[in-house]
Amino acid sequence: MPSFPSEFEDRIVEAVSKVSRSVVNISTVQLVRDHFFNLYPVSGIGSGVAVDSSGHIVTNHHVVAGSREVVVTTYAGARYEGWVVGVDPATDIAVAKARAEDVQPAELGDSDALKVGQLAIAIGNPFGFLLRGGPTVTIGVISALNRYIRLEDGRVYENLIQTDAAINPGNSGGPLIDTSGRVIGINTAMISQAQGIGFAVPVNTVKTILEDLIRFGRVVRPWLGIVGMDVTKEVSRYYGLGVDEGVLVVRVVPEGPAAEADIEEGDVIVSVDGVRIGNTRELQAAIKRKAVGSQIDMLIRRRGFEGVTKVILAEAPT
Repeated sequence: MPSFPSEFEDRIVEAVSKVSRSVVNISTVQLVRDHFFNLYPVSGIGSGVAVDSSGHIVTNHHVVAGSREVVVTTYAGARYEGWVVGVDPATDIAVAKARAEDVQPAELGDSDALKVGQLAIAIGNPFGFLLRGGPTVTIGVISALNRYIRLEDGRVYENLIQTDAAINPGNSGGPLIDTSGRVIGINTAMISQAQGIGFAVPVNTVKTILEDLIRFGRVVRPWLGIVGMDVTKEVSRYYGLGVDEGVLVVRVVPEGPAAEADIEEGDVIVSVDGVRIGNTRELQAAIKRKAVGSQIDMLIRRRGFEGVTKVILAEAPT
């Protein structure tokens, strides 16, 4: 067993103590149909972390997805009836709420300031009222940042934190914290192919969608209305595009924002608001930074000519 300096251990203990009363167990009941279309209840467990004094609790979408009942169990073992406020499958984040009197909100940190190699502590409350003693704790380091994961069902999760702190299924939805006790991510244990590594949704991602989930029950995202592909030297040469980077429009959604702006299949998106676009991920990132209803200037290359078209972004369809 490795030995650590006592001041190091004290710092870890203090960080865990700071956030423990913010971490809750979430147990759910879902109605599932069998092969004969009969409905039967299936229970599940996960964790969550309180983020404000109004009782809002952040967890994973897959923890509460399809739930008919949500029960929140606090650090002290008290149980409260809860409900789902909003979900965002695209980030695997959800917000539940319970009138839990003995829960205090956690301090949210800054995931943009994370560095590979710094310590990370994963906390969850998988057993709730079954086992007393508070949350469970594992410790590791930030192994990598900005991870891009594609699941077997085709879903893609971007900008994830990778850590070697163990994240067991019951800890899914609990916080990943730094040594000051600040939440830096929300743990997710739904990536089954991960062996010896865990992933967390950066807390800054959570911050950007939290208000929408509480106000609307969903995330209001801007939408361009195209399907595109990366322009490479090979693609440019094959289609005679005349540029070696950008996004080639391969499909325009009828009556979408791009269609309304007369963007056509075969166009190449070169820049957005004067910022060069190298590939589809850069285009998606540029659109995400805009608000629904905002106008953007897109530099388009079409059959050897370039021109600027104005696009008004709409809300992404659900």
